[in-house]
Amino acid sequence: MTDPALLPERTWLDLPPDTGFGLDNLPLGIFSVDGGEPRTGVRIGDLVLDLWESSHEEVHRTGSLNAFLARGPEEWRYLRVRLRSDLTDEAYIDGYEPFLVPVDDVTMHLPIEVADYVDFYSSRQHAENVSRMFRPDSPELPANWTHLPIGYHGRAGTVQVSGTPVVRPCGQRKAPDEDAPTFGPSRRLDIEAEVGFVVGTPSRLGTPVPIGAFPEHVFGVCLVNDWSARDLQAWEYVPLGPFLGKSFLTSVSPWVVPLAALEAARVRPPARDPEPLPYLDDAGTPWGLDLALEVRLNGEVVSRPPFSTQYWTAAQQLAHLTVNGASLRTGDLYASGTVSGPERDARGSLLELSWNGAEPLTLSDGSTRTFLEDGDVVTITATAPGVDGGRISFGEVTGRVEPAR
Repeated sequence: MTDPALLPERTWLDLPPDTGFGLDNLPLGIFSVDGGEPRTGVRIGDLVLDLWESSHEEVHRTGSLNAFLARGPEEWRYLRVRLRSDLTDEAYIDGYEPFLVPVDDVTMHLPIEVADYVDFYSSRQHAENVSRMFRPDSPELPANWTHLPIGYHGRAGTVQVSGTPVVRPCGQRKAPDEDAPTFGPSRRLDIEAEVGFVVGTPSRLGTPVPIGAFPEHVFGVCLVNDWSARDLQAWEYVPLGPFLGKSFLTSVSPWVVPLAALEAARVRPPARDPEPLPYLDDAGTPWGLDLALEVRLNGEVVSRPPFSTQYWTAAQQLAHLTVNGASLRTGDLYASGTVSGPERDARGSLLELSWNGAEPLTLSDGSTRTFLEDGDVVTITATAPGVDGGRISFGEVTGRVEPAR
């Protein structure tokens, strides 16, 4: 049973009804006001609590969450317990109210200094859709897909905060009916609706992280749009995989929702066949998450991907990416891969929604899309079950496509 004193309605703050940013959430981010120095904030309702001004702990003045995340899970838990206690005790009103800023008055920044970035390929529906489109005469899944979480290492330096312009990338592309490649702006710019996981506690080189240690290393969750130039990707990816078609920009939401806020969202993942090898066996500690994503194109909902259908969980992904002894660093970010469900309106990419351009997506204004056009705005949001029937909000990750430069 949840302690009633910790429920959102008991706080002395005047929170909006049904806010997704109540005391059961408390996501962290980096913000500034009027061009001032970036510092750590906590989103509560429509307010941001300035952790530097309210605590004067230097760890909250660095302009990144990394220093705080490096302190480890005990410090993460302590901050969460202290905030939930103080914000339900009217004795602390005077100590906090001066440091609460309306969210509309702040500028949000990249929440972490990204150390390494890894992107996975863990939605069975997405993987099968891609196979049907591009390899119709082959098995629906690669031979290794049900044995391990497939992934690739991305470019950490191009991970940027929501709102960063999406400049249409240029590169080599070769259509099937062309004799030779040409150079120019991508003609098939796409989105990938994903969920990201932020590592706080590092690990030692040569020492794998077991699946049960997932919550001791991962602090929290954000939203990711892994923008993709499908034509660049198709020409370059054989035999080494994604490169320039992915590395021009990856957008992340500014608020990192603590893993501790998602206990009510935990579900068992889909059944696996064959059973995973022992280091991927999560039968005792399943970390499927019931997150409801929503993708908007120019303000119109075009997809609602369900994260609960992901075949490989974030805990399994972490175990796999370290099983060879690769070390974790504070600020590592890894993403789920495109989230897609079994229905057409649950597909997390335009590649799938338009079936590689063969079935254009019709918007309410009568316009159609196969891939993104200059000026298009894509916004991904998500919520999860919270305590007492409420919802946890992840905010949004958004980007506007600009012409190639």
